[in-house]
Amino acid sequence: MAKFGNQFPDKELDSISSEEVLSFLTSLNNTCKQLTKHTRYAYLKALFNFIRNNLDAQLQNPCDTPMLKKLFRPGKLAPWQIHEKEVIDEIIFRTTKVRNRLMLELIARGGMRVGEVLKLTAMDVDDQKLTVRNAKSGRSTEVVFIPKKLADRLKDYLKDKGTTGNQRIFPITYTAARVMVSALVGVRLRPHDLRRHAATYASRSGVPVEIVSKVILRHANLSTTQRYLGKVSDVEAVRWVENLYG
Repeated sequence: MAKFGNQFPDKELDSISSEEVLSFLTSLNNTCKQLTKHTRYAYLKALFNFIRNNLDAQLQNPCDTPMLKKLFRPGKLAPWQIHEKEVIDEIIFRTTKVRNRLMLELIARGGMRVGEVLKLTAMDVDDQKLTVRNAKSGRSTEVVFIPKKLADRLKDYLKDKGTTGNQRIFPITYTAARVMVSALVGVRLRPHDLRRHAATYASRSGVPVEIVSKVILRHANLSTTQRYLGKVSDVEAVRWVENLYG
């Protein structure tokens, strides 16, 4: 919004045309993904709607044109591949470097984002409870719970490395972490695939979706969590029906 104000410092809002909005958004979104373009367009459209609804009922929203709606509509989300538990387990067990294995497990077993793993410090670790600071949700802190075996290995790693206080446990870059994950095996794998695995495996194991959402993924609403969960195959559907009623 600040950039929009800087672009039109001396213009009245009701004098801004759709062409000017298009020019502004095009220059702003030159290298962005379609979803980012849509989000910025939606914010700008919401600003004009707010002013019209609360301050000036005669204001015409320059964002509300068929051309802009079409140009900045949300792109189709590519389907995420959900990897089976056996595949993820094999990837983790075959990872011999302790640091890398811990990072993989914190994402795949704790549902953490790779950025959260990289920001972890020694003071954030309290046995099976990890504190995430400056969380993506906007909260100052969030809590992640991890399995006991993983907590013990993490504790040993901190002791071996002499990491204490506010020192980062994994002092590498985000790019290096992504490269580390993609180079581990022959399958196409991204760090966020592991976080999705944590949610899908928990859900398929019978964990209530509320727990998956609020505890494992720490989402604000269930609709976001449902987008994370993989599609149920026919074979899996039959297996669940047999388990329930067979």
